[in-house]
Amino acid sequence: MTAGAGAGQPYGYLMVHFLEDPEGYAEKIYLDLSEGDDPERWNPLNGGAPILASHLGTTGARDPHLTFNPQTGTYYILATDLRVFGGDDAGWAGWSHGYSTRMNVWESRDLITWSPLRQLDVALGPDGAPAAGAPAMGMMWAAETTFVPDLHGEDRGAFVVYWTSTVGDHQVILWGSTTDFTQETFAFGGVLLDHGDDTIDTTMIQHGGRTYRVTKDNGATARGLFMEVTDAPRWWEPEASWREVQTRIGEGYAAGHGVEGPTMFRAHGEDRWYLYVDVIPSVGYRPMVSTDLDAETPWTPLDSDRFHLRASTKHGGVLGLTRAQHDALRAADARAAVVEDLGTVSSVEALSATAEASLHGGGTASFPVDWAAPDADGVVVGTLRGTLGANLDAWAGEGGSTAWDAPGKEPFSSTAIRVRATVEGVAGVA
Repeated sequence: MTAGAGAGQPYGYLMVHFLEDPEGYAEKIYLDLSEGDDPERWNPLNGGAPILASHLGTTGARDPHLTFNPQTGTYYILATDLRVFGGDDAGWAGWSHGYSTRMNVWESRDLITWSPLRQLDVALGPDGAPAAGAPAMGMMWAAETTFVPDLHGEDRGAFVVYWTSTVGDHQVILWGSTTDFTQETFAFGGVLLDHGDDTIDTTMIQHGGRTYRVTKDNGATARGLFMEVTDAPRWWEPEASWREVQTRIGEGYAAGHGVEGPTMFRAHGEDRWYLYVDVIPSVGYRPMVSTDLDAETPWTPLDSDRFHLRASTKHGGVLGLTRAQHDALRAADARAAVVEDLGTVSSVEALSATAEASLHGGGTASFPVDWAAPDADGVVVGTLRGTLGANLDAWAGEGGSTAWDAPGKEPFSSTAIRVRATVEGVAGVA
């Protein structure tokens, strides 16, 4: 696509993910932006720092998913409430049985400014009581969605949400529905996939009236990542018939590791699909490609020296953008104030409404400034609004504690850009 392409035309991609860092605390939300319209080259946003973090539950945010409600114009990031490193050390047996059934949720209208974190409990109904028909389930993890435009009637769409939980003695894929990822609109649906053995991490894509899903088999059949397809319009219902297409997808990348956490997306304007597979524990995403989802063996490893993605990029999702959205994300990726000290002004009313910041991708942009009240010396601090780094990507508890179970945890931004000025005539005021 040329540089003069229309603002509303498809252009570029946004990836949400977390990072694997056994020595640190990287189970947060990160965003990477494609290099132009290239789905094979990725650049970290916010200087590689997280965009969002969870201060609720376990304080972990893993397996994030990025989705969109076209009928309301709202974007959502969902993530597993699990902290493996620096958390409670319950271990996988503890985490996967009787653990958190809450889903971390953030929302946005522009992919730049994100709401404070909230949680949705998939084991509960709108009234906060156990959801009708829901089995006793272990932890909720790896939630993804498909938007169904008429799920509740014409032009009354909702998300079908599917996630992994332990039910009985093995892991299955459950589903529910919601319009906005609040407890008030959530309804438990049932079992989406139960092969009688451990199956996890389902991801889906739709094309030509068909629904394709890739799932990880952790059971004795050793199918690894396998793909199924259905022609059923109501693919989430138990009557839908699924046909297995390919098994052991991405196995060549494993080299003694496991492969899980898949995500699929389509390249703009062509019959070319990508499947990123997560090589565990720490390698991260590796790419598969397909030019025919209905081929006998749809997915093959991507043979490209151009592929670039930062190390340990883990289990997330990719959203196609428009040119306007791609440009807006680049313009919001601020690095530092051009001038931190804006000098002395005669009054609070004279404080500048905007300030310039340099951008990670080069150049500068102007941002609105939210000014605090002057201190006793007349110094006033302003925070640039509308930057990616201004989102709540850190937290601290009482006494500044960063222990996962610290009381009184409050979120804040560790990457917000600030400027200062001095107001005349305020010095000495208590």
